[in-house]
Amino acid sequence: MLTNPPALPDVLIEAYSTAPDLFLSDLMRYVLGAGIVYLVIHVWLARILAPRRIQARLPRPGQIRREILASLRSVTVFAIIGPLVVLEMLIGVSQAYADPMARGPVWFIVSLVGLILAHDTWFYWTHRLMHQPHWFRRFHRLHHQSRTPTPWTAYAFNVGEAALHALFLPVILLVLPVPLPVLFLWGIHQIVRNAIGHCGVEIFPARQDGRPLVDWITTVTHHDLHHAQPGTNFGLYFTWWDRWMGTENPDYHARFAATVRRRSDPLADTFPAARSTGKA
Repeated sequence: MLTNPPALPDVLIEAYSTAPDLFLSDLMRYVLGAGIVYLVIHVWLARILAPRRIQARLPRPGQIRREILASLRSVTVFAIIGPLVVLEMLIGVSQAYADPMARGPVWFIVSLVGLILAHDTWFYWTHRLMHQPHWFRRFHRLHHQSRTPTPWTAYAFNVGEAALHALFLPVILLVLPVPLPVLFLWGIHQIVRNAIGHCGVEIFPARQDGRPLVDWITTVTHHDLHHAQPGTNFGLYFTWWDRWMGTENPDYHARFAATVRRRSDPLADTFPAARSTGKA
């Protein structure tokens, strides 16, 4: 704690002067993260990946436009709450610090892993909370309007849900020492994993028996099932919490295996919807 902290109005003004930059950085991260995933999976490799499309149905007309507009609102919420991280640093209560090597290279890696694990935990429990009937309509209904998700679904949140996601960093940085460059890397990781999880095409490798090669990482099928059948598969990056708490969809492994074992012919008549992937 600073011995002589600056006056609150001054630090508030200084902290919130960063809001425009935070808005632009979050917007750029969303556009690049979701956009690159969309182009690679749904345009450039659409024909090759067609048999791995999880759902036969395509996104509804206007869905992507709605998702992008909702995401712009979410980015605005992030820019309103994000300066709390700066405020905590200014008043001396944050564990974030600038020098990436201040605690050595090992801690740099450990802090990144710790941040990802903490975020996965935060996401799982807040996600389950938002699925309670009392909170679903207020916090999470908009996100589930995308029953056939796309990479642009990644930030399509109600205001309340966007605020819950944004509060993660101000809370965790009160207790976890994290160098600022790690926050940058974590931000890239979360939007890329988020966009991939909503891409609707299974890109994760499988074992010969049809199970995921790395079964403790959430595959695209894992989260796609959550959109198709809400009430299970609440995890973000890892399957641990769903398995520990008994909330993993019982059909998950069968659905994953069925998807990855499909014929590789991208023009197969059994998958006509997949050929239109790039026009969603």
